[in-house]
Amino acid sequence: MIDEQTEKPRSSFWKELPILLGVAILVAVLVRAFVLQTFFIPSQSMENTLKIDDRVLVNKLVYDFRSPHRGEVIVFKAPTEWSGDPDGEDFIKRIIGVGGDHVVCCDRTGGQDRLVINGKPIDEPFLFPGNKPADQDFDITVPEGRLWVMGDHREASGDSLEHWQQSGEDINVATIPEGEVVGRAFTIFWPVGRATLLSVPEQFDGIPNP
Repeated sequence: MIDEQTEKPRSSFWKELPILLGVAILVAVLVRAFVLQTFFIPSQSMENTLKIDDRVLVNKLVYDFRSPHRGEVIVFKAPTEWSGDPDGEDFIKRIIGVGGDHVVCCDRTGGQDRLVINGKPIDEPFLFPGNKPADQDFDITVPEGRLWVMGDHREASGDSLEHWQQSGEDINVATIPEGEVVGRAFTIFWPVGRATLLSVPEQFDGIPNP
């Protein structure tokens, strides 16, 4: 008895390559649109945590499942009042206060200025060397659904405090709607020598709810 084997036609590698490339591009586009995106740092506002030309990876999905937390570094679409661009511009800052938080500057016990969040003074070791927590005293309550954000390089950051001052202490101009947050920056991936996770500093642990 003779077994007859019939060879099935096989598509050549070169015929399959355009399909594979198309699928890879589609996956990359979907990932960029809905899951992860890279951003480069164009300014000094988050030094020394983030330096000019650092590349960060942003999780765009996380806030579909929970609200932003204090201490996280976020990318957001800046209001026109902040950027002057009606089409929007991406900013990156650290969340200091979430909806309902009472944020005050400053507690000066022990000869050191510290922000106070819901009655708890916090140290900020991530501040740019020589910077104070703020260049003036303030006392604000963050509206629900909005965020008070500040740069780690306070003296070089166009952040919530600067726009609170410029707007005549309008808290809605000074804060960011949660819906305008693009995602959480969770790691520096370039340059390789600076690669690190952007974890929430432990100083934000134990802050009471408003």
